[in-house]
Amino acid sequence: METVALHGPRLGVGRLCAALVLPRATYYRRLDAQLPQPRPKPASALSPAERQVVLDVLHEPRFADLAPAEIYARLLDDDRYLCSERTMYRVLAENAEVRERRDQLRHPAYKKPELLATAPNQVWSWDITKLHGPVKWSYFHLYVLIDIFSRCAVGWMVASKEAAYLAEKLISDTCARQTIKPGQLGIHADRGSSMMSKTVALLYADLGVSKSHSRPHVSNDNPFSEAHFKTLKYRPDFPERFGSLADARAHCARFFAWYNQEHRHGGIGLLTPHDVHYGLAAARITARTQTLSVAYALHPERFAAGAPKPAPAPTAVWINPPTPVTTQKDESLH
Repeated sequence: METVALHGPRLGVGRLCAALVLPRATYYRRLDAQLPQPRPKPASALSPAERQVVLDVLHEPRFADLAPAEIYARLLDDDRYLCSERTMYRVLAENAEVRERRDQLRHPAYKKPELLATAPNQVWSWDITKLHGPVKWSYFHLYVLIDIFSRCAVGWMVASKEAAYLAEKLISDTCARQTIKPGQLGIHADRGSSMMSKTVALLYADLGVSKSHSRPHVSNDNPFSEAHFKTLKYRPDFPERFGSLADARAHCARFFAWYNQEHRHGGIGLLTPHDVHYGLAAARITARTQTLSVAYALHPERFAAGAPKPAPAPTAVWINPPTPVTTQKDESLH
């Protein structure tokens, strides 16, 4: 059997076993029996108590930031020998401590925000973006509140600075204008200083508004505000710089009038945010359906897929829809 174990891999186990009329299971069973046994513990190894002493020394505050090599040297300078440097590494590895040994600040595990809106004024998203001023390093700050269901910009403001009290005023005035009731609305934002301020948090509590925030360094947790700012800044008439605060406000007034009442938004069935937000979407879709029906009746040959239908209005809008849970099928059934 020793010859079989030696030459089996070279000749091929299948061919060798067939030539010897030997079951493969027997070959592998006898091969496993020849594997080397675990190495016996050396007589010079440290006892469990001695290994614990080494670990306790490595945990001392004065050694918390030092590598075992330096700890070993310092102990020798203190006329003390516990073990070799390599043994220190072994003791640390046994305790899964080949890393920083002191307690350090650990970032909490931030939960992914999952927000659902099935009607207007259930979830708003807000953010602040900078608009270049007349000279280098000068900026104006545009605050915008977006209803994620209708994509309607329900509130906006251009200010000379970013401040929590300005955000508080915008949110308070917009909630009053939209007649928001306690418990009706959730507001989502990233983790900017104004968004995380105590002033805004207290306002939410007073209004009965729930809050949520993006995870740190996750850019797609606030997609509606980011997409809105892209629409603003990629418009042909968006200037490289604004001459004054009044100039920036005038431009934004024109933009938001167009965006809410004229812009056919691809994310809401090519309806305007105004129509979806204020309940006019159904009438708009009915009119579009009639127009398409007339076109189909006149020239049905032009519609290979049958009678056309307009894109539907949204019924549910998510920020981070839940990941579907996949169920693994029992392999024994197949």
